[in-house]
Amino acid sequence: MTLSFWRYAHLALALFSSIFLLLASVTGIILAVDAVQEKTLPYKAENFNKITLGETLPILKKAYPEITELSVDYNQFVTLQAIDEDGNDVNAYIDPKTGKALGTPVKKSEFIKWIMSFHRSLFLHEAGRFFVGVISFCLLLISISGLVLVLKRQRGIRNFFSKIIKEYFAQYYHVLLGRLALIPILIIALTGTYLSLERFNFFMGEEKAKPVKTELSAKAKTASIFKTTLLSDVKKIEFPFTDDPEEYYIIELKDREVEVNQVTGTVISEKLSPITAQYAALSLDLHTGRINGIWAVILAIACLNILFFIYSGFAITLKRRSSLIKNKFKANESAFILLVGSENGSSFRFANTILKQLIDQGHKAFITELNRFSVYPKAEHIIVFSSTHGLGDAPSNANKFKALLEKQNQEQKINFSVVGFGSKSYPDFCGFAIEIDQLLENQNWTERFLDLQTVNDKSAVEFVEWAKLWSAKTGIPLATTPSLYNHVPKGLQKLMVLDKTPISETEHTFILTLRPNMRTKFSSGDLLAIYPANDSRERLYSIGNHSGNIQLVVKLHPNGLGSGYLNALEPGNVIKAQIVKNPAFHLPKKVQKIAFISNGTGIAPFLGMIEQNKAKKELHLYSGFRMETPTLMAYKKFAGIMIQKEQLDNFHVALSREAEHIYVMDLIKRDSSFFVYLLKRGGVIMICGSLQMQKDVEVVLSELCTANQLKTLSEYKANNQILTDCY
Repeated sequence: MTLSFWRYAHLALALFSSIFLLLASVTGIILAVDAVQEKTLPYKAENFNKITLGETLPILKKAYPEITELSVDYNQFVTLQAIDEDGNDVNAYIDPKTGKALGTPVKKSEFIKWIMSFHRSLFLHEAGRFFVGVISFCLLLISISGLVLVLKRQRGIRNFFSKIIKEYFAQYYHVLLGRLALIPILIIALTGTYLSLERFNFFMGEEKAKPVKTELSAKAKTASIFKTTLLSDVKKIEFPFTDDPEEYYIIELKDREVEVNQVTGTVISEKLSPITAQYAALSLDLHTGRINGIWAVILAIACLNILFFIYSGFAITLKRRSSLIKNKFKANESAFILLVGSENGSSFRFANTILKQLIDQGHKAFITELNRFSVYPKAEHIIVFSSTHGLGDAPSNANKFKALLEKQNQEQKINFSVVGFGSKSYPDFCGFAIEIDQLLENQNWTERFLDLQTVNDKSAVEFVEWAKLWSAKTGIPLATTPSLYNHVPKGLQKLMVLDKTPISETEHTFILTLRPNMRTKFSSGDLLAIYPANDSRERLYSIGNHSGNIQLVVKLHPNGLGSGYLNALEPGNVIKAQIVKNPAFHLPKKVQKIAFISNGTGIAPFLGMIEQNKAKKELHLYSGFRMETPTLMAYKKFAGIMIQKEQLDNFHVALSREAEHIYVMDLIKRDSSFFVYLLKRGGVIMICGSLQMQKDVEVVLSELCTANQLKTLSEYKANNQILTDCY
């Protein structure tokens, strides 16, 4: 069975049953909470599971002259119906060890009765019970199809609990919570279905009609049941009317009913309960959580998860639907064919941006899914944009492509390029795109136009690298601004401007401090994404965590979209933005020696890392400024405090516009032996600031590596010993 079948089955079942599952889940939570609340009532005897009938029956007969019935409910509360010594009727919870009355049996409130009736039948009587049974069965199928989808995503049961890559909120937690809640939800669905089938006499036959009378063993005829039977195994006891030995106890146990001689305790007759009735009782216990408070809590959490799955499932579906294909030109008239393989729609976003640019420049272009690959008589160039699902598998809209490629042979030579989208957190990074690239290369009608290009974690910056290469070779200009390929996400958070401090009037640089939401978690080295034009044009800034606030250093550029927007802010203003996790530029956890290199606008994340260096790693800060300013003096004061606290080893400053004209590259050359030692011993160099500064620093570091016969700079980058975050 294909992935598409399971996904469409999962979606169809969810669509059909979502409203009723929502109602059942809400009422199920209320009933589970009620079951937990019942467990808190003080009517259960201590060490109840150790009390035998031989211990409690003589005590009760002594305390009450006449006893009609004793019953034990699912909470293990013992209820006695009797007449006391004063001739008063007794119907009370009792202590089976002493016979003392503990309280009056509690009746369900009208609200709980209403909820229970609605949960069972939607107030539609037998028709409602039948429909609830159908919904329970749908939930069972949804759980099974969800399990299959997770197994396919994780590539088998062995990887079931392996790491899930977080593409976006709904997708990540739908899979994560689905794995955790799978067993409780399966039990809820299975027991609900069974109870409905049992209700409508689905399990017919003689066994269903009446209990099964059994032949007693010799031991059962002589042994006293009072000594061996625990009160916790009893459901109900009907007491004999008189002391006549011919009058028997009728004891209903969980799996059978027995008649017992009131004098000797021997079994007179025994009838086993139908197995279907035992299954029904077990199903009711598991479905309601009435027998165990912890299980009732688990059921309540599972019901909450079902509510979340309804939301997240539809959110995932809407995200996929948002990538619907709209073409201006037909496939058989287009010179450019864009083929897309995407699980959640993100690859379509990049492809559609390219499609629009080609059409705007007068080219006939056509976009479609890889599963709709066909013959393209006017095609000159095929561009494939494909993600990888799970661990190296094809996305659901690309799993037929290989078979189609064998059947649909093109009549003319066509250039091809492949762009793979994936995450390096997976071992099979862009595995399916690599496979497509090799398949296309082996076709007799294809000619390679560009080598395979890969994009990690939907990085617009990496995608632009492909756009540059493709534009240079075709002569067709494509946008090379990463922000064009980003999109304004929903749910931007509000940040209040706390302070804006000028650093240099001549340089037009300033420090901006923002207060995030209290629940916002971020680290120095993460990025702040702002959307100043309220469209897809995104601007990213490296940030530091300064006492829980966001701090960034900004240089105002002439006509700068992002810097102009931030420069116009005043304390008290509120902006909408989002924090982009950037773990590749966090303070390394396992490295003890680290050198920070920055210019003025790149110092913010390093200040935050120094402030958070409670582990007292060996940190060296090298920063380049133009001249001495009050802000630089404040940095030096901060550095002095951190050095005293052993959270910073030293602060080296280069001033390019003062008398000595020293650049940060000169500081690196001066301390070349330190940087060589750092790289040899596995230390890390982190660079943050302008791209020009990064290029100049890397030239110096490359010369050091060559002069001292070290590895190449690219090797150190690949080994994460040189980390950069420059713009």
